[in-house]
Amino acid sequence: MSADVFVVGNFKGGVGKTKTVTMLSYISAVNKHRRTLVVDLDPQANATSILAKTGNITDINKNITDGFTNGDLTNQITPIIPNLDLIASNTQFSRLPKMLLQSFPDDDKRQVTYLRQLLEPLREQYDAIYLDVPPTISDFSDNAMMASDYCIIILQTQELSFDGAKTYINYMQYLIDNYGAKLDIVGILPCMLRAGGRVDKKVLSDARQEFGNNVLNTIVTYQERLKAYDAEGISMGKIYTGQNDQWDQRAHKVFENVLDEIDLHKLALQEEEG
Repeated sequence: MSADVFVVGNFKGGVGKTKTVTMLSYISAVNKHRRTLVVDLDPQANATSILAKTGNITDINKNITDGFTNGDLTNQITPIIPNLDLIASNTQFSRLPKMLLQSFPDDDKRQVTYLRQLLEPLREQYDAIYLDVPPTISDFSDNAMMASDYCIIILQTQELSFDGAKTYINYMQYLIDNYGAKLDIVGILPCMLRAGGRVDKKVLSDARQEFGNNVLNTIVTYQERLKAYDAEGISMGKIYTGQNDQWDQRAHKVFENVLDEIDLHKLALQEEEG
């Protein structure tokens, strides 16, 4: 077992990165039965909050800040549900740039590859590791990209998100050229604000022209149930007959389709690389 590491990104906020991280990790663990780890690199800790609610956990003592400070993430893992673990974030992790500068003064390469070093012992424990990051060009995104094998880019169907996706890809290339990042785009996921909206359709069409087959066929549209998971945690409810709640089932199915497409894209990339 050696985990594939995925960073989910876009350099625009509010496009659905954290929702994608939490939903894909849940589907990976529950539906695919893969040992899955989420690493929350965002000091706002939204992924931490959602997954804590998912696991009915009221207090998390372990966190990524202590792991970075001590140089060891292996003892900062919080189990959420079977097959799904979390390395939680907290507001103190906003000090990451200062921490890296103090630990590796005058060594840019060590600063941007520290997370990759810390994840190495964990890769043998998991099938998949998902990284949630702030929407900024920063030490957070640098470390996440340098530590990842694959990138899932979130494309909300509006012009600013489209520009953010292009900037993200250009910055990926910068890290590949200057620091030797080994990172492939495994999928660009459209998140549509208004299904059938004129602007939404235009941006999606432009994205398919710009990025070709990298754009996934599955489109995440607005669903009230997905919004509810932010407040209540992710679940699969049951109705009185014992069957799965249809709204939960619908929300989960979308991300199961996303993960299936990502698996196919990953396989194609591996075949290209021989």
